[in-house]
Amino acid sequence: MSFKNYIEPDKEKWGGKRGILFLPQYKFVYIKRKCEYWRKKNKLFFIFWRIIYQKYKIKYLIDIPAKAVIGRGFKIEHIGGIVINPEAILGENVTILNNVLIGMEKRGKRAGTPQIGNRVYIAAGAVIVGKIKIGNNVLIAANSFINFDVPDNSIVIGNRIIPNDFATQGYV
Repeated sequence: MSFKNYIEPDKEKWGGKRGILFLPQYKFVYIKRKCEYWRKKNKLFFIFWRIIYQKYKIKYLIDIPAKAVIGRGFKIEHIGGIVINPEAILGENVTILNNVLIGMEKRGKRAGTPQIGNRVYIAAGAVIVGKIKIGNNVLIAANSFINFDVPDNSIVIGNRIIPNDFATQGYV
């Protein structure tokens, strides 16, 4: 698979317009995808893109390790304050806003990292921690703290789960 095909779902998420590489949010995802693409194909190219990626992580105040598993169609709406644990798994078509933490719980029955499903919208200030599973088609409202499993087709506000078949319609 060529890199052009590899990056296509992310590009489509942004509308596929020319010039999107000038948007810092897309540029960050683009360079992360370069690291992923070259990781197993060519170590020298991987190291080159990894160095550039490190520069952009600092520039945009985003800590998403190059080895983090993030599905296709990933979109960052707003730059800054995003932290994702390298062991967390994000599904396809995940949209994330600024000041989001997806992290690890180190002790107790929820020790581990989250697994996030497909078509998930994570609003600003959300904190998702522990070995939990976020289902598909889930909207997580701003400033929510989640350390519990969330079923498919849900909206999470604070610590309340509201079933909704159209949770991410218009968002993702």
